[in-house]
Amino acid sequence: MSVARDLRTLLRFPGFRRLLTVRLLSQLADGVYQIALAAYVVFSPEKETSPAAIASAMAVLLLPYSLLGPFAGVLLDRWRRRQVLFFGNMLRTALAALTAAFVLGAVPDWLVFLSALTVTAVNRFVLAGLSAALPRVVDGERLVIANSLSPTAGTLAATLGGGVAFVVRSLAPGTGREADSLVLLTAAALYLLGALASLPMARDLLGPDPTAVQPRVLAAVASTARGLLAGLRHLAARRTAAYALTAATLMRFCYGALTVTVLMLCRYAWSGDGSVDGGLGLLGLALGLSGLGFFAAAVITPAAVGRWGIFGWMALCAGAAAVLEPALGLSFTPGPILAAAFVLGLVTQAAKIATDTAVQTSVDDAFRGRVFSLYDMLYNVAYVGAAAVAAVLLPPDGRSAAVVLGVAVLYAALALAVSQVSRETRAPDRPEQGEGREQGTGEEAERREPGQGPGGRQVSPPAGPTTS
Repeated sequence: MSVARDLRTLLRFPGFRRLLTVRLLSQLADGVYQIALAAYVVFSPEKETSPAAIASAMAVLLLPYSLLGPFAGVLLDRWRRRQVLFFGNMLRTALAALTAAFVLGAVPDWLVFLSALTVTAVNRFVLAGLSAALPRVVDGERLVIANSLSPTAGTLAATLGGGVAFVVRSLAPGTGREADSLVLLTAAALYLLGALASLPMARDLLGPDPTAVQPRVLAAVASTARGLLAGLRHLAARRTAAYALTAATLMRFCYGALTVTVLMLCRYAWSGDGSVDGGLGLLGLALGLSGLGFFAAAVITPAAVGRWGIFGWMALCAGAAAVLEPALGLSFTPGPILAAAFVLGLVTQAAKIATDTAVQTSVDDAFRGRVFSLYDMLYNVAYVGAAAVAAVLLPPDGRSAAVVLGVAVLYAALALAVSQVSRETRAPDRPEQGEGREQGTGEEAERREPGQGPGGRQVSPPAGPTTS
């Protein structure tokens, strides 16, 4: 069944239509807000932006999302999810407007970051609520399709939000803080629309079941922490998933270091005569090309994994990056760097899709949620950690041959290591004695290669990110 046909089928469910509308508006607003904050941190004419400031902004945007994620369900199982969507987006409306006032009023940066930190913390609850509510608005037969299409649509909406932010900023009558404030107010308006879109749904439609007995909050938090540790132990016994996750995390680290490099090049090396507009436009183009690389990865990875296997494809991606990244990046000129943005977007997302497949096929069903929570944390912490390392190594204008060559060496080492893993893991993982196995699979599940379904049929990787 085609994607368009799947979507048409899902849209026949009124609850799904309304929930998807809330997701699209909320994540569209997220994209606008994040670009506005990035523009304020990096491209304010009156600010002397540094790699350390960029690393701080990335930490504010990503760490709460990652660290709060596994624990959001503790409260979501107690609150009406429709109310979480409404009040969460209303709170973000107020906070985005407050951020706009802070930016316009030239308050200390820590106040702007505190406001942004709160927005992104609330964002974790809204996104988790959207995912938790999905089984309440579609039937079981179509739940897998809904789980695939809904987050992907949200990711596309967030990307579109970045484009909206650039358009609003370019059309703003003022410049600098005035333009950034207008973009933030646009995000506030979109959050408000997301809140209002949740109101047509009945208060109890999205759950949880009010009759369900829940443990006390502290007990639930402790249980979640123990579950994450159990997931880590389970992951350690699954070589396929553990190796793939390690490789994807390191490739995300490389991507993060080069992202900060491009930000600094756009701000100083390419802006020309002190004007930031040209550099901001190039940043938008780089982000668009990187997003195009993400899309290309979703298109070609299923066939590539079928031909070379999960680790063979990851090794090929890392090897291509090791060659092309320095070849394109050492010139520090816009054209080659923009081409590199596409290449790095493709290989980074291809590695993530392959890793998603490895986790889904080699981790027992009872542990997948916990392993994906760990995966999400590691993926974003690696990105922030790369920004911190770049903050130490990069000069103000972003021209650092040491960073470019260092990342190339890391890519090359990854390619060699993953090639070796590809040979070592041709035999599938077997659970340690006493470990649980996925129900209903029996010995056949133990014999499957990663990326294969029952009877040896190839399972295609998901067509995009699993978290959004």
